[in-house]
Amino acid sequence: MTEKPSDAGDAGGPETDFADKMAYGDYLRLDLILGAQEPRSTAHDELLFIIQHQTSELWMKLAVHELESARDAIAGDQLAHAFKMLARVARILEQLNNAWDVLRTLTPSEYTEFREDLGQSSGFQSHQYRAIEFLCGNRNAAMLKPHAHRPGIVGELQAILARPSLYDEAVRLLGRSGFDVGEERVGLADQREESPKVQAAWRAVYQAPEQHWPLYELAEKLVDLEDYFRRWRFNHVTTVERVIGLKRGTGGTQGVAYLRRMLEVELFPELWHVRTEL
Repeated sequence: MTEKPSDAGDAGGPETDFADKMAYGDYLRLDLILGAQEPRSTAHDELLFIIQHQTSELWMKLAVHELESARDAIAGDQLAHAFKMLARVARILEQLNNAWDVLRTLTPSEYTEFREDLGQSSGFQSHQYRAIEFLCGNRNAAMLKPHAHRPGIVGELQAILARPSLYDEAVRLLGRSGFDVGEERVGLADQREESPKVQAAWRAVYQAPEQHWPLYELAEKLVDLEDYFRRWRFNHVTTVERVIGLKRGTGGTQGVAYLRRMLEVELFPELWHVRTEL
């Protein structure tokens, strides 16, 4: 006797009839995601280039979501929640770092087959990367210019600039905890300057971690985040130099020279410089 395939409702087996139900692909909108790769050339390796950057943008979207929530959690003195989110961002940055390993399989010869098809597009123009920098504290209103043709995106970035950054909130927390951090200015595109008072406050935290454990843990979570962020930037430089050498970038930047300068940018300067004093 031959048994007919069981339905999920009959014997607890896997669902097979999705005529009126939501399936895996429906929930994830895979029709949109998998249909979003449209190479402009016939080069075999252009698909790699597109997918690497699209997946990186998805990870950055999650990073922005977590950074905004971590900032708000610190502002609300909900540090346990902030720690979880910051740890997740560090892991996201680790994923972004791993993506460079795949892109580095692209050789100069392979890249030149489709580079002209990129036009003036460049990772320099990623508004989500800019959002991450703005949220962390590297805030420069001039970096809104590449997005002037997209008012909606400019509005989103301006909204981030109009609020305290993640590090602003960490410094404010130091102030609420009794440390003298001076007058912290916060406003549109407000690039805070390195502060001896803030560095002295972090030094006190590191010198008595048991006494200031939540602040001590916050400091290490922030350093961990920037550590991964620096690796991401370094891997970007290395990958670009490996593929195009010292050519100018497609977006008009100086390519590797510009990226090397970005390696010197510090998101949480006092947390790095205080280590020399300990």
